[in-house]
Amino acid sequence: MFLTPHRGSGDDDAVLEGALTRLRSVLMTALVASLSFVPVAFNVGAGAEVQRPLATVVIGGIISSNILALLVLPALYRLVHGMRRPHQGAPALNPAPS
Repeated sequence: MFLTPHRGSGDDDAVLEGALTRLRSVLMTALVASLSFVPVAFNVGAGAEVQRPLATVVIGGIISSNILALLVLPALYRLVHGMRRPHQGAPALNPAPS
């Protein structure tokens, strides 16, 4: 299903709707992935000195990538897309009749 803004709604509404539509599935996937590394992060057995830092980095990466994807990327899109928009009050380029 493609996300298209309703007729007449602005870009802000489309960005917000897109982020909210994907929020639950992205958070559930991230939660499962990060919770699977929790036992590795608290491991005290053989090889724990290698596995513990790796699990910490993976959990931090999953959390930070989701924050970037759900908060920073829509805000960055809004900022960049707003700069590309032509000015509303610009004069028209109509040649003078001769």
